[in-house]
Amino acid sequence: MIARDHAPCRVVVLISGSGSNLQSLIDASSQPDARFKIAAVLSNKPDAFGLTRARNAGIVTQSISHTAFGSREQFDNSLADAIDQHQPDLVVLAGFMRILTPGFTARFSGRMLNIHPSLLPKYPGLNTHQRALDAGDTEAGATIHFVTADLDGGPPVIQARVPIKPGDNAASLAKRVLEREHQIYPLAVSWFAEKRLRMHDQHAWLDNDLIPIDGIPFN
Repeated sequence: MIARDHAPCRVVVLISGSGSNLQSLIDASSQPDARFKIAAVLSNKPDAFGLTRARNAGIVTQSISHTAFGSREQFDNSLADAIDQHQPDLVVLAGFMRILTPGFTARFSGRMLNIHPSLLPKYPGLNTHQRALDAGDTEAGATIHFVTADLDGGPPVIQARVPIKPGDNAASLAKRVLEREHQIYPLAVSWFAEKRLRMHDQHAWLDNDLIPIDGIPFN
């Protein structure tokens, strides 16, 4: 579905936890010049604090527990049907801790974004900050990317880099990276809402310019 010319881009956010990135999107969407609106927040965990954040902002919420389904495909189909009820232009994964099936990613191809706490293509999957420390990296960061069937492998949109300091541990590094996540996610969603950002031929484009394979650097 294409974002409407005169109405804000409708966004559905998927979460599994506390929803700090969700909060950054809520705050951005409440600005007078915002081009997107959060139509609903869905979670696979009914006790996710992000649902409380959404309700406090007057946003429709729904929980669909993955444990109630016999297969990953059944859960994804039910989740996709629930998303479609809100007629989103964009689906945003904000700490949604599920590996999505190819059928799900195909259904929302080109209109689904994810945030990953590493400088992709480095360290897809979990424990990204500890892996960066163990490798002796000098910097870490976060990447916004379009979602494809490849885990954390869709075309990157924007990356924020954070220097690794002497004495850093996974928790201290994660805290600094998260601060940058809160800056770049609303920016990427706004680009999409303004019809500046798109995915075509498995590449990300901004203003009709091909985005580099490691994303646009955020300063």
